[in-house]
Amino acid sequence: MTPAQLSRTVLLSLRGVVGDAGLRGVELPERAVVESPPRRGGGDYGTGVVLQLARHLRPGSAPGGAAATPPGPLDLARRLGARLESLPGVARTDIAGAGFVNVTLNASGRAALVRELARPAHPSSVADAPARDAARWAAATADGPRASVGALLVRTADSPLFRVQYAHSRARAVLRGADALGVRPEAGADGHAYAAPAERALLALLADHDRLAAAALPAPALRTSPALRTAPATAPRAATAAASAPRADAVSRLARHLVAVADAFLDLRDTCPPLPQGDQKPGAAHRARTALAEAAGSVLAGGLAQLGVTAPAHL
Repeated sequence: MTPAQLSRTVLLSLRGVVGDAGLRGVELPERAVVESPPRRGGGDYGTGVVLQLARHLRPGSAPGGAAATPPGPLDLARRLGARLESLPGVARTDIAGAGFVNVTLNASGRAALVRELARPAHPSSVADAPARDAARWAAATADGPRASVGALLVRTADSPLFRVQYAHSRARAVLRGADALGVRPEAGADGHAYAAPAERALLALLADHDRLAAAALPAPALRTSPALRTAPATAPRAATAAASAPRADAVSRLARHLVAVADAFLDLRDTCPPLPQGDQKPGAAHRARTALAEAAGSVLAGGLAQLGVTAPAHL
């Protein structure tokens, strides 16, 4: 279950909560923000949509007339949590703070997420282009061009660009090694729950990738901006270009996110090896972690391609 899928599910469940509570004249939020990794408490995801709803409740919303007090955020959060717990893929919910609902996926829910993330990747690059890659990465992160490009060309762990490209190449190496050993990637093999801290940390970051990548895409300005659609033909071209370009802060966040994914994958590789070690025989955990490595490689390749940077399979 991806954050986008859970967001839609939360809104449907919230509509049921409003109906069960007999609330009248309540305007539901247009979207439910689902955070991953959660910022408050435990769980795989967290949402504060109940607090959004509670801000719109007024005397008279509840059954009993104008004098009746509508249910508070904590009560609504518990009701929402109970509904979510009845859904496939959800193990439990917890209430944090003033009414945040944290959602923990079960093994099948996490396996479905890995399968979704391991979609066909952007093709790996035959070779990298160090100078061009460094210049584009520096532009994406809004660092000073000359000093940062020089540092990025040094292939050590101090270079965030190198860490991302290296992690991608290692993810591809895992798949090559798995193929040689006859280990087939299988998300959630034999009920593998991805419960190890390194697995959960990586999975949470991977799940958040689509949101960050979408925010960093150029906006189709002429189709989405009423101001530009009705602007005279003499309107400055710079205004159109500025509206259609992705926000610099969103592109920078995407680049930082890729660094976090790379670091989390390399930590997984060291603490929860996807491939058998020594005389160890391949097992379900290896099949499941190989699928997670495949998902990490797909996310890294897609993110690098979006930044105009190569994703070499060998480095």
